[in-house]
This record gives sequence, structure tokens and C-alpha cells, in this order.
Amino acid sequence: MHLRSVFRLVAQILIFIAILMIIPAVIALVHGEEKAFMGFFLSIGIIVAIGLYVTRWTDGEDYRSFTARDGFLFTTMTWILATAFGALPLLIAGTFPDFSSCFFEIMSGFTTTGATAMTDIESNFKSILFWRSMTNWLGGMGIVVLFVAFLPALGASAGTFHLMGAESVGPVKGKLTPKTQTTAILLWGIYLGFTILETIFLMLGGLDIYDAVTVSFSTLSAAGFCVKNSSIGTFNSSYVEIVVIVFMLISGANFALYYKAFTGKIRECLKNTELRWYLAIVASASVLGAVWLLAEGTFPTFGEALRKMSFHVISIVTTTGFATADYTLWPTFPMMLLFLVTFIGGCAGSAGGGVKVVRVSVAAKSGVNLIKKKIHPMSVVQLKDSDGVVTSDVVHSIFCFLGTYIITWLIGCVIISMSGIDLLTCASATILTLGNIGIGFGNIGPTGSFAMFPLWTKWVFSFLMLVGRLELFTVYVLFSRTFWKR
Repeated sequence: MHLRSVFRLVAQILIFIAILMIIPAVIALVHGEEKAFMGFFLSIGIIVAIGLYVTRWTDGEDYRSFTARDGFLFTTMTWILATAFGALPLLIAGTFPDFSSCFFEIMSGFTTTGATAMTDIESNFKSILFWRSMTNWLGGMGIVVLFVAFLPALGASAGTFHLMGAESVGPVKGKLTPKTQTTAILLWGIYLGFTILETIFLMLGGLDIYDAVTVSFSTLSAAGFCVKNSSIGTFNSSYVEIVVIVFMLISGANFALYYKAFTGKIRECLKNTELRWYLAIVASASVLGAVWLLAEGTFPTFGEALRKMSFHVISIVTTTGFATADYTLWPTFPMMLLFLVTFIGGCAGSAGGGVKVVRVSVAAKSGVNLIKKKIHPMSVVQLKDSDGVVTSDVVHSIFCFLGTYIITWLIGCVIISMSGIDLLTCASATILTLGNIGIGFGNIGPTGSFAMFPLWTKWVFSFLMLVGRLELFTVYVLFSRTFWKR
């Protein structure tokens, strides 16, 4: 393992993040937020000083021969240290009185969870709120992917695939083009293009540029931080809700499909098995919930019921976490549908979290095939999707992931229950942090926050958000004795 090379690369990416901090620092200066500006100014100074020192200390180290182990260590260290240093502006500006809450808030941002410990969001500095939303956007496509895209020195490196592979989501890792750096640039180009497009549509709906940009940051990243206390419901606009619905749906799909669509392979995209499952889950849950809400008299028209239900179904299945209503006051059946999609998540290769639609579809098909084998023991049953036959190794890895995911959630529930919080809130808080969803049930529904939890739980939640965003094994492999052996 190339430890000095890992440290050198982590130092460089921290300097990169410090440079990006200049944007909220300028916003603080424009709005006369002296305390927030000082927070960003000092944070930038601290990060750059440490980054330059480590870079000089590791001068001459070559990271072009990075292995998979180096990629796991680098990615995990990057997300932890980026969060720790990214939390400094909040601590210095006095957003929270303790570092635990600051770390939790920024980890929630970078991992695109969107869970918050703030009780009155609008009372905070605009620059701090912008930084929260910006961490959403940076984490949506991946900090490492962004770094690979814009660091020329990594362009010809054989180890960049290991770096991106450790951060990318889904059971199968791959590249859009032969060059990893070109793939990273394409992904971020598509991501940026959709962000600009949504910002324009939101401004046409009456939002000012600050609100439009921050909402777009959190929508395309499937994150959910909002600069308003009542989330998207604050704008009280059907147009804004529809725009956000469309772009949340976009963020939850595999971004590789957009590249294929832009290169003329639209028919191939429409045949994609995971995309079809994704749209079917959203459509069925939305329509069923809307019909029930209309029948119960929760909303006066089917159109309004469908808009509200589909907004929250898409918000939760894509793990965005926006809200336009307090769905915890709805009838039980629509809430159960929302609870079920909590366990699904977006597509592989999307900005969303969760277990991913492809794993759910493979698990369901495996169950059907097992029934067929019970009836016809001698038959040869293959599991197929739009890309062909799903290999046994992929199926095995998917079931290992699902099992580890459930065990992580259950252990998290047990640990968080020690805080004395009620059972529903504990279970919901654990799954929404592990799945990077942001809003849940109980006391952490659309109108709640994590402020009620003791400080020590913020570290547990932060760990859950990290392992959920990096898909468990990128982090868990570091706890293996074998990993550290030469």
C-alpha cells in the first residue's frame, strides 16, 4: 500500500475544497456576514496550510500505480477529512456550539443525506446555508470523481479507475469511455448541465437566483438541504413542485444512460431493465397513494393528490428528502408506501442513495427463479437483464450487500435506542441516515430535525451516512486485518 501517496493526494483534494470555499466566503462578504466570512477565511487558511505542508512532506511520491486498496483508503479518508475541515466554518461562525453537530451537518451534506440538526434554518447565515447546499452538490456526483476530472496529473494514471470505483455506486463498476478522466469529465458535464437547466426553470417560476441555485444543488444531488424551514412547501407553487419532481426523477436515474441518450442510443436506454423498474415503482406507488388520499378526503382533487403523493414518493425513492407537506398526518396506507420505498433508493450510477433499484430487481427475479427450480429441479434457469445474463458472482455480491445493509441497520437501531428516543424515531433515523434519505417518520418527519438526539449519536449517524454513501464495503474493508497486511 502506498500510504505517503495516499496522504499526498488527500492533501491536494483538501486544497481543492478550500478553493471552492471561496464562493460561500464571497457570499458572506456581499451580505455583510462578518462572522461567517471569518469562518470561511480561517478555514481556508488552515486547510491550505496543512495541505501544503503534507504535499511538501510527500514530495516525489507517485500515485500512478494506485491499487484497489489504496483507492479504498484514499476515498474513505477523503470523505472523513473533507467533512471535518468542511465543518470548520460552521463551528467558527457559531452555527452550532459543538463540533459534533457541525461534523454531522456537513457529513449529511457531502453524503447527500440532507438530514439536519438545525431547528430554525432561515435564521442562519446565507453563506453557511449556501455552503451546506454546495456540499450536497459536490457529494452528489462524488468528490473523488470531480477531483479526477479536473486534476490533469491523474489523466494518464492507471490508478484512477480504483479511485472512482471505490466511490461509485452500484454492484458493477464501469467506464463510459476508455479513459477514466474522460468519463469523470463527461459525468460532471452532464451533472452541471442539468443543474444549470433546473436553475433556469426555477427562476422562471419566480425564485431568486440564490433560492434557485441552492434548490438545484440539492435536487440534482438527490440530497434535500433547503434554505427554507418548510422545504419546497415554502414556495407554495405547483410549478416549482413539478420542476423539482422532474429533476428529482432525473437525479435518481443512472447518469450513464443520459450519455447514451446524448450519443443517439435512446432505444437502448428505454430498454434498460433498471430504468423500467425505477419508473414502474414510482408510478405504481404514486397512483395507489393518490387514489387512497382522494378516497380519504385528504385532498379535494385527484390532480392535487397525485402531485403531493408523487412528490414525496420520488423524494424518498431518490433519497432526496424534500417535502411539501407533513405526510405523517396522512392515512396509514400512503405512509406505508412511502416507508416501503425508503428501502429501495435510486438507480446504480445515480446521485441517489439506498440499496439501488438494480439490487431490488435482481433479488426479486432470483426469488422467482428459485420457485421455478423448486418446481423443475433439473431445469437451467438464468437471470437476465437488459445487459444480458447476470453472473452468479454479481448475484452473490448483491445478496451479500443486502444482508450486510440490513445487519448494519439493525445494529444501528440497537445503538441509537440507547439514547432513549422512541422506537419509531430510532428505526427511521437509522435507515434514513444509512440510506442517505434525510427525512423519515416519527419525530424526524418533514417538520422535525436531529436536534433532539444526544451529541454522541451524531457520530453514529455520521458513520452510517458515510458507509451508506460509499456502499458499505469501501469503509468496512478498512476494518479487516488482511487489508493492512503487506
